[in-house]
Formats: sequence, C-alpha cells, structure tokens
Amino acid sequence: MDFPRGRDQGPFSSLLFAGFVVFRPKDDGKSESCRDKYSVSLFFAKIRSMKTQIEDLLTKVRRGTLTPRKALAALKDYPFQDLGFAKVDHHREIRKGYPEIVYGLGKTDSQIVKIAAAIVQKGSNLLITRVEASTYAAVKEAVPKAAYNALGKIIYLRKRPAPPGRGMIAVLTAGTSDIPVAEEAAVTCRMLGNRVQRFYDVGVAGLHRLLSEYGRLKKARVIIVCAGMEGALPSVVAGLFSVPIVAVPTSVGYGASFKGVAALLAMLNSCPGGVGVVNIDNGFGAAYLASLINR
Repeated sequence: MDFPRGRDQGPFSSLLFAGFVVFRPKDDGKSESCRDKYSVSLFFAKIRSMKTQIEDLLTKVRRGTLTPRKALAALKDYPFQDLGFAKVDHHREIRKGYPEIVYGLGKTDSQIVKIAAAIVQKGSNLLITRVEASTYAAVKEAVPKAAYNALGKIIYLRKRPAPPGRGMIAVLTAGTSDIPVAEEAAVTCRMLGNRVQRFYDVGVAGLHRLLSEYGRLKKARVIIVCAGMEGALPSVVAGLFSVPIVAVPTSVGYGASFKGVAALLAMLNSCPGGVGVVNIDNGFGAAYLASLINR
C-alpha cells in the first residue's frame, strides 16, 4: 500500500493517513523500518479495522439500508466526537495503543454519562476515574454492564480484549490507608491488558511483611509502590528488585507530610536506580506508565 509522503523529518518521513500523522524511518540503509514489529502490526490491524467499518457504512448506503446523511454523520465521528462540552477522542487507541480514559472529578453526572455512552457505542473499553457511587448509579442506567470499584472510585467496562502485557505488574501499598490509590492503579492495569497481583500493607514499619512476599515479587516485570508518610517503601523495594519501580506518593500522613509532598520529595530523591515517580495520589498515571513498560 502506497502512502502520501509528508515533509522531510530528517531520518524520518511523515505519512498522513486516516486523519493522523505516522512517522516511519527513511529507507537510507542506516535505520530499520520496523523496530517493534508487534506495535507496527497492531497499529495497522487497527487501521484495517477502521477501513472495514468505513466499507460497511458504504455498503449499507449502496444497499439502501443507510441514508447518505446518516453515513456522513457517522464518518464525522471517526477522528473525535464533539459533544459540545467534550470532544471524545476515538482515535486515541490508534495513536497511543489504549482508548481515551475519562477523568471524572469536576465533571457533572450528565456529562460523564454522555461521554461514557459515546465511548461504549464505538465499541471501546470504558474506564472512568475519580467518581463517586452516585455517579456510577447514573452511568449504569445508560451502560448497564458497567462495573464499579468502590475503593478505587473507578468505573470500568471491557468491550474487547486489550493487548496483553508481557508480564505481571505488582501493586504494593505501605499501609492500608494507601489502598484507594492502589486500587485505582490495579483496576487500570487490568483494563489495559495486564496481569496484576496486589501486595497491601507491606510498609517499612514491618519489613518482614515485605520480605515474606519476596518470592512472588521476583516474578513481577514492573512494580507499582504506593506510600504516604515519609515515602520510604519505593526506595526499599528498588534496592531489592531489578525491575522498574513506579512510585506513587499518597496524601496519607500527619501535618508535616504536607498531604503527600514529603513522600513525593523522598521518592524523587531515592538512592537506588530505576525509580520513576508520578504525582501525588496518581494511581492512574502509575498504571499507565507501568502498562507502557510492560507492553
């Protein structure tokens, strides 16, 4: 298949296809055209899927089962769907490998319901973070099969399998109070196609609890560590294991913890190598990063 070339990008040339830009290495004998064959094949599989959907629309128009006006309306929604208050990005899965995930905090129930319905109608997996049970009740009326994790305050629905991760992601907490953040991370990891094991309440106040799980933790490909207070656990874990550590400071702690700032600074200053730090209470961000590492 031939693609129109874009402007010169040095060692890369750009391709405009299906409303987005694709970059590929130039065939100059120095760079490989496909470094990650899995990602490239997955990318073009999704393009073929979109092509099939468009062909189906055109076939229905030809047969008279769909009016041209309705077909045009459907085609307009392929890059994104404009709801007035939100533009639902249906192309994100093609660009990023994962569909759009909705941050629920600050949105009204009505807005969240309409966004959720738009995502599900396109056949994408649904994930909405930072929502209360009352919002879930509203979403469930429009999307009856949606589920809710009360601890993580996250709505989810799997419409189709996600690309499987290569290994297991371990999710740890220092204390029980860190579990809500960890659950946001764990559910997100599962929805992004990863195998997940939870290890809760294994903080530095009782290191024997962590060491008792050493055998199982050695099998992890990525470890997410959620900790408040002084934020020491990620450094301890990084000193014991050779895999990437994604550290999540939580807002758990007394006054001088400054709602997670103390833990954040401690994690940023971690001595062992291989520790990446996300924002305070950002279980979702940790899960997304861990999932990219695990692809």
